[in-house]
Amino acid sequence: MSDRLRVLFVCVANDARSLIAEAVLRHSGSEHFEAFSAGVRPTAVNPRTLTVLEHAGIATQGLRSKALEEFAGMSFDYLIDLCDKGSDELALLPQSSETLTWSFVDPVKQEGLDGFRHVFHELSDRIRLFLMVKNRPHDPEGMTHPHR
Repeated sequence: MSDRLRVLFVCVANDARSLIAEAVLRHSGSEHFEAFSAGVRPTAVNPRTLTVLEHAGIATQGLRSKALEEFAGMSFDYLIDLCDKGSDELALLPQSSETLTWSFVDPVKQEGLDGFRHVFHELSDRIRLFLMVKNRPHDPEGMTHPHR
């Protein structure tokens, strides 16, 4: 069994934001984290998502839109909602130890790549902070050590 923390990023379509977050976390924190993404109502991957990731040097192979149902019965250490869903849709989400909400504007509604670049940079910054906080060493009892 893996000691890596499991993170599921969720948004409506799983065509941009959550896929970007999944790819960035895999790229940045693969040693300590397993990253997944899903959509409440998934659609096809937006090609601009792949373009922005590839321009940043982040692998895109295997990225695909997935429905929440694909993760039924699984549990995650962190479930991160990227579009601030209502309570009805949150009831569909898989089990997680901690649920976070990081609301980001959907870049699909904008022309060109600028919105995608902006969301990519914002998500990259947020994930970098998340990794700094969550990568702190832990003792065997699961208590985080104070700053050294």
